[in-house]
Amino acid sequence: MLDGAARVKDLFREAARMQMPALAVTDHGNVFGAYDFVSQGEAVGVKPIIGMEAYVTPGTSRFERTKVRWADGGSDDVSGGGAFTHMTLLAETTAGMHNLFRLSSLASLEGQYYKPRIDRELLERYATGIIGTTGCPSGEIQTRLRIGDYDGAKRAAGELQEIFGHESFFCELMDHGLSIERRVHTDLKRLASELSMPLVATNDLHYTFAEDADAHEVLLCVQSGKTMADPNRFKLDGHDYYLKSPQEMRELWRELPEACDNTLAIAERCSMGFASRDLMPRVEVPEGETEETWLRREVHAGLEFRYPNGVPDDRRQRAEYELGVIGAMGFPGYFLVVSDLCRHARESGIRVGPGRGSATGALVAYALQITELDPIEHGLIFERFLNPERVSMPDIDLDFDERRRGDMIRYATEKYGADRVSQIITYGTIKAKQAVKDSARVLGHPFVMGDKITKVMPPPVMGKDMPLAGIFDKAHERYGEAGEFRALYDADPEVHKVVDTARGLEGLKRQWGVHAAGVILSREPLLDVVPIIKREQDGAIITQFDMGACESLGLLKMDFLGLRNLTVLDDALRHIKENRGDELVLETMPLDAPEAYEVLCKGDTIGVFQLEGGPMRSLIRSMQPSTFEDVAALIALYRPGPMGMGSHIAYVERKHGRAPMDPVHPELAEALSEILAETYGVIVYQEQVMAIAQKVAGYTLGQADL
Repeated sequence: MLDGAARVKDLFREAARMQMPALAVTDHGNVFGAYDFVSQGEAVGVKPIIGMEAYVTPGTSRFERTKVRWADGGSDDVSGGGAFTHMTLLAETTAGMHNLFRLSSLASLEGQYYKPRIDRELLERYATGIIGTTGCPSGEIQTRLRIGDYDGAKRAAGELQEIFGHESFFCELMDHGLSIERRVHTDLKRLASELSMPLVATNDLHYTFAEDADAHEVLLCVQSGKTMADPNRFKLDGHDYYLKSPQEMRELWRELPEACDNTLAIAERCSMGFASRDLMPRVEVPEGETEETWLRREVHAGLEFRYPNGVPDDRRQRAEYELGVIGAMGFPGYFLVVSDLCRHARESGIRVGPGRGSATGALVAYALQITELDPIEHGLIFERFLNPERVSMPDIDLDFDERRRGDMIRYATEKYGADRVSQIITYGTIKAKQAVKDSARVLGHPFVMGDKITKVMPPPVMGKDMPLAGIFDKAHERYGEAGEFRALYDADPEVHKVVDTARGLEGLKRQWGVHAAGVILSREPLLDVVPIIKREQDGAIITQFDMGACESLGLLKMDFLGLRNLTVLDDALRHIKENRGDELVLETMPLDAPEAYEVLCKGDTIGVFQLEGGPMRSLIRSMQPSTFEDVAALIALYRPGPMGMGSHIAYVERKHGRAPMDPVHPELAEALSEILAETYGVIVYQEQVMAIAQKVAGYTLGQADL
């Protein structure tokens, strides 16, 4: 990140145009981009090869925290003062890819010192299915050759040959016009001859096209905080770090054609892929029970708890239907896991939210005390949550008192295994405005230059900047909003330069972070499924793949959200008990208390979640909510879409009898007294849209959801 300026989609398109059969990704010390790289390559028919430029401790253990002194008694120019060297590793098989993931993970978990490092012991343990090479000029073998230690280089190469096998360890040749590369070529070829080590030609690329070299230099300045005018800024020598054509590579190595032949041979040998598996954590159930039979018992017991005066027939029927769908889709374990987490929270005095989103449509969740709303009473539809006609993982967000979120993560870690629970990585990209500000600074302009340009950019929509490419694309839906920006761009050559430079930065990955709520749970040790890293500040374990990739591979992603509002509610109940002696249970309080609606109708809602903004309080005063359904409608209507169509006004006018309840279509006249009765004929909820599609078009609810 802040070094690789090759956009993966462009990279593969260019490789396909040049009829290249394969490309490898070899990021430094990690495999963050592996999943996306495979997906993008397969999409255009270019074979993706997963690799890594590993940081290797030269002759020492990964557990040692010392710098290495070379044979000449001095230290070389390797980063970290000789704490590590580099080595290229490529996954030949799917098993090799997972070994590569283990190497990357353990480098962070056990070998972090300046960089995540591996050692000979790890290489010996996980070499199966991996092809190794002597690496770049910062590799151990080339470093020893540069300082005149030919015997040490030969010894190291021999050791690595034994680890990988003579057919799977190559002498890597690079030529980017650099003296550091060319001055060891003779010794490398001699070494290869003496050890019968096959040659392989490679090209280190940091951007896709030759003309991207300048944008890459700017990116390195962003990384180092320098400007282009700084003579001491970090930069790569030469400008040959682009995707070279096969013809260019053949010409470059015309005296060693076998080196290019071996590049192709390695590409043909490598074949790996990702597969989705059932990695749902296993829940302990009593002997003689399965997860499915135990879930059924738990749900029936929960129904008896929810309906102490007898379970109504429609609830039993709905529960049986839901259990059938859950069993057929293979998700009984999921509900048992979530139920267990909610039960632990309640038993530990940790306030849990009453449920939100589509999960409240599941009567099973209500019976298991995961949610606190009866879905049948409130017209909520199970298929919106779990659709038997579209198999996808259920997703229940769990809200906890923000002070106790860490306790819940600790419980999950202890319950399901420290090696099977982690947090999830996120990747921050350089957005349009930041790209402009970065490029202005790097080009040596004062802050006001970037500020001047960003002030005339179209405002964000739903938190997203309009991309710079869209500003110049007449087909873009918001093109008309950028006239002032384009006028400034055309009139000022310096602005022109800043914006063109920014377009080379926009969309590139800037840094990694941690998902605010997501937690991964796995049936198997994560080390055997995905690559992971350890955050140095606190030791937190984090996946190297983002949320989408983890879920695609079959891992369970759960959101553990810490909500301040639950903290406030818990504190309020505690103060009431301390000062008045009343023990209130929120979940059993009635939803029709007239005193509550009296306060609500005055707009006295400062501090009430989702009801405290000025325009929202105005809507409350005009609506005069008198039922729980009105409160739900308030929150649903107070969004850009419904407000843009005037739905909130229609609701208020119809509620107070000032406007007729006309159906939006003659075929919906009957629906007014059924589906749309509680919202005065205004379509407010997705459930209503689904029910209308079921009634008018004859869809099943599953089809309506699709």
